[in-house]
Amino acid sequence: MKKESLLERFVDMEKAVEEGDSIAIEKQHERGRLTARERIAKLVDPGSFTEVFKFAQSPATKFGMEEKKRPNDGVICGHGTVDGRRVYIFAQDRTVLDASVGAVHGEKISHTIESARRAGVPCIGLLDSVGARLQESLASTTAVGKILYQLSRSSGHVPMLAAVMGTCAGIASYTPALADIVMMVEGGYMFITGPKVVKTQLGEDVTLDELGGASVHSQKSGLIDLAYENDEDCLDGIRRILRYLPSNALEVPSELELGDSPERETDELLEILPDDHLAPYDVRDMIKVIVDKQDFLELKPSFAKSMVIGLGRLDKRVVGFVANQNLYDLGSITIDEADKAARFVRFCDSFNIPIVTIVDSFGVAIGSEQAHLGILRHVAKMMYAYSESTVPKITLMLRKGYGGVKQAMCTKELGADQVIGWPFLDLDILEPKAAVEILYQEEIRSSSDPDAVRRERAKEFEDRFRGSFSAAVEGFIHQTIHPRDTRKALINAFRMFRPEDRLREKRVHGNMPL
Repeated sequence: MKKESLLERFVDMEKAVEEGDSIAIEKQHERGRLTARERIAKLVDPGSFTEVFKFAQSPATKFGMEEKKRPNDGVICGHGTVDGRRVYIFAQDRTVLDASVGAVHGEKISHTIESARRAGVPCIGLLDSVGARLQESLASTTAVGKILYQLSRSSGHVPMLAAVMGTCAGIASYTPALADIVMMVEGGYMFITGPKVVKTQLGEDVTLDELGGASVHSQKSGLIDLAYENDEDCLDGIRRILRYLPSNALEVPSELELGDSPERETDELLEILPDDHLAPYDVRDMIKVIVDKQDFLELKPSFAKSMVIGLGRLDKRVVGFVANQNLYDLGSITIDEADKAARFVRFCDSFNIPIVTIVDSFGVAIGSEQAHLGILRHVAKMMYAYSESTVPKITLMLRKGYGGVKQAMCTKELGADQVIGWPFLDLDILEPKAAVEILYQEEIRSSSDPDAVRRERAKEFEDRFRGSFSAAVEGFIHQTIHPRDTRKALINAFRMFRPEDRLREKRVHGNMPL
């Protein structure tokens, strides 16, 4: 065949692949969704995307596949730039075979993830697939297995972001579960098996939303970090998240000038803090006062609500925050809060993000339910994560820290580079009322007015231990500061303890799901 004919054929094939099936595209738009190519075009810098394996298609011929299969095999893969930063991307294409995962489809995705690791750049997955391709049987499950293997191998080496932008079903739903940051668009679904199979096998009637909608995964399973109303918002969210992350585990996140003075005082913190030692307040309000220009990106905001995690900046540099949230259960740590914090600490350590831990908690959750669910095992994950991490860690103690929470929230014994306390701090094994019941049980039992004894002894106990002056004298904290100096104290600490100085002692580890 002549060169001209071959070139014409190539041009026609390329045009056909890029234009796609107009009827299938219309159906995708009717769902309120962008196509895979539209999603990539809106995410990357104009003209920067290079597609690979554009013409690859399934070798299957059974069950009508000879007529159904199309070039690209239901997934678009390649590399480009986002805000000038190099990234690898795979976007599942629902307009081709419903983006079902077959052998070639899986090979393309696993190659993309492996290439991102070798290039040392983030990998972004835009997920919208009905799951394994039944027509390819075991070849399909093998393809998914290769994807999961590459995700696991790449964990902790390069940031991996997964956005569920439609359906994510079957064994392929483990793909986002292995990513570092998981997003989901409202109206999307993620589940191992759909409602029909659940009904057949378990007799349970459940809707798509109840089984695997965005509200389920943001509030109950804790699988997703952020939920968005539509595709465009989700793509904007990916761009924002990337600004907080380095390209790989051997770099630190880039600085970003937001125009906030490192000398700014934080008197507003006193206004947020109630006079009552046990009264609730929103710790997110405090974090926003502390960070540059109130720029705080909270992750998993609707899951395990008595623990807050997220990313912000202090004097232009990215910092991770782990904080007890007194709006819920006095900031107590349950199994979900422990898992939420532990994985975030490991995530920050993977990508050289220093950590601020804000302590104000009544303690680790008690009772038979939490005990039977393994609260000790889950809080141990937090302790292990903090102890293992090599990034700079500054702990800020506000009002109280009782029992195991003192250790779980990163004391100097568990590797905090500096522990800073406010003057109102109360640190002890038990909160005063509980301690009095044990220490003075005989006196209380024999008294004619037990309640009066309780009140008197509790006040003595509080007067003895409340105040970080005592904690400082006994060597539990490094500094006692006025709340107005909180931002300055944290910035000064991180000027001394910098993540780039720790790279020589860094031990690369994965960010396994916890």
